[in-house]
Amino acid sequence: MSQKQKTQILLILSFSFYAHLLSQCNCECKFGVSGTKIRGMMVFGSSLVDNGNNNFLVKSNAKANYLPYGVDFVRGPSGRFTNGKNVIDLIGENLELPQIPTFKDPETKGSCIVHGVNFASGGSGILDETGAVSGEVMSLNEQIRNLENVTLPELEVQLGCNGKEALGNYLFVVGSGGNDFSLNYFLNFPNNNATLPAFISKLINGLSHQIQRLYDLGARKFVVMSLYPNGCSPMVRARIPIPMPTDCVQAINVPLRLYNNNLRSLVDEMTQKMPGSKLVYVNVYKIIRDIIRTPTQHGFDDTKHSCCELTTIKEGGTETLCKTGGHVCSSRSKYVWFDGLHPTEAVNVVLANKVFTSDLQVEVYPTNVKNLAEQ
Repeated sequence: MSQKQKTQILLILSFSFYAHLLSQCNCECKFGVSGTKIRGMMVFGSSLVDNGNNNFLVKSNAKANYLPYGVDFVRGPSGRFTNGKNVIDLIGENLELPQIPTFKDPETKGSCIVHGVNFASGGSGILDETGAVSGEVMSLNEQIRNLENVTLPELEVQLGCNGKEALGNYLFVVGSGGNDFSLNYFLNFPNNNATLPAFISKLINGLSHQIQRLYDLGARKFVVMSLYPNGCSPMVRARIPIPMPTDCVQAINVPLRLYNNNLRSLVDEMTQKMPGSKLVYVNVYKIIRDIIRTPTQHGFDDTKHSCCELTTIKEGGTETLCKTGGHVCSSRSKYVWFDGLHPTEAVNVVLANKVFTSDLQVEVYPTNVKNLAEQ
C-alpha cells in the first residue's frame, strides 16, 4: 500500500471518528458543582438580571455603562445596574460557573456560549410594548427568539447534539415583569383600559406561553423570580407621598404582591403542564422586604436612600438611575438600594445565597437551586 493510500485511509477513519463524536450528545458533562448536572445558565429578563446587553443597543435609554455603576466590579462599569455583581453573577458562582456572557456582545460566540448566554435587557418586559419608553430594548419575546434563532443553532454545533438534548442541563432564569408595572400599567394609570386583575392575567398568560416556548426548545430546569418590593424603592418614595418615613408605598406593593401570588401558582401549573420540567419560584419580594423590615439582622443600615446620587426630574432624569460621575456612598455594603430602583451587591449576595440554599418554601418554592441542580 502506498503512502498516499495510507494517508487517505487515515483521513477517512479520522473523519468517521469525528462524525461519530458529533453524533453522540455529551450533555451529561458536569460543568457545575460536583454532583450537579448544570452545564450553564440561560438568562432572560430586565435590568435586575441584565449583564450588559443594553450597552450594545445604540438607542437604549436604559444603560449602566458609566461610573458609579460598577465601582466595585472587577471590570468597572459593565452594564450591570448595581455597584458590583448582580444576582446572576452570584448564582453562577454558587454553581461554580464562569461569568455568563451577554448575547449582544460580538465576542459571545463559539466556545464562549457553552456555559450559557444572558439575553436580558434593562427596561424590557413580558409585553412587547412595555419597553417603548426606554428606547431600544429587547422584550422577553425577542430574547427568546434570539435564543432560538441565533444561540441555539450555534450551541448545537459546539456541543454536538440537538437543541432539546443540549438545553436540558441548563438552568433557565427568568426575571421579568417589574417594568410591565412601572413602565406600563402604573405609568399609564388611570388612563389605561385594563383593570388590575385583567392586567395581571394578561401578564401571567403571556409568561406562561413564553415559558412553554422555552420548554418546547428543550429547557427543563427553570428559576422564576418574583417582582421586587418596588414600593419601598427610593424612586417610588420620592415620587409618592407616604404617611410615615419608615413606610413603603402600599399602592405600588399591593399589586406587585398580587402578581407574585399568581406567579407562584403558575409554577405549579406549568410543572404539571410540562412533563419532565422542574420549576423553582423565588420570592424575591419577601427576601428583600425582610431585609428592609429588620435591616440590622441582615447587616444593613440604610433601607430608604440610594447609595448613588440620582439624576433628578429637574435634571431630565427619573430619580431612577445614578448621575454620571455623581457622588456614591462609601459604606455600600450597608445600603439596600444602590440607585433609585436596583439593589446593591450586598443585597444581591443575600438573595443569591437564599436562592441557592434556603430551606424555607416561603422564600424558594418548592425547593432551592442547589437541590434543583442535583436532580
